[in-house]
Amino acid sequence: QVQLVESGGGSVQPGGSLRLSCVVSGRFDSINAMGWYRQAPGTQREFVAEIRSGPNLQYTDSVKGRFTISRDNAKNTVYLQMNSLKPEDSAVYYCRVDYRFIITVEGAYRDREVWGQGTLVTVSS
Repeated sequence: QVQLVESGGGSVQPGGSLRLSCVVSGRFDSINAMGWYRQAPGTQREFVAEIRSGPNLQYTDSVKGRFTISRDNAKNTVYLQMNSLKPEDSAVYYCRVDYRFIITVEGAYRDREVWGQGTLVTVSS
């Protein structure tokens, strides 16, 4: 079973920075994509950033130029560096990982996704 453990949330003033981390553990053969989503009170969960092999990076428009997603393959970890934080960035941030595991010697596989438990980010003066 694959699990995610997130860390790095907290409270900062506007303009401040935080770095979120998400460590993947368990049985898998490869990771297809790692990403971050967020959900503010009373809203739906929204996409923030994603990194795929290449690396292929994607960001939602509201965080471009302020947030940077990266991954350390050796540590099975994805990071989200958040700079110039704004009050509207306040939310619970969730890590999401798409992974693959091989089920037969012929190479048949299954792709699955897993979510972290969330880490709270509060931006307030």
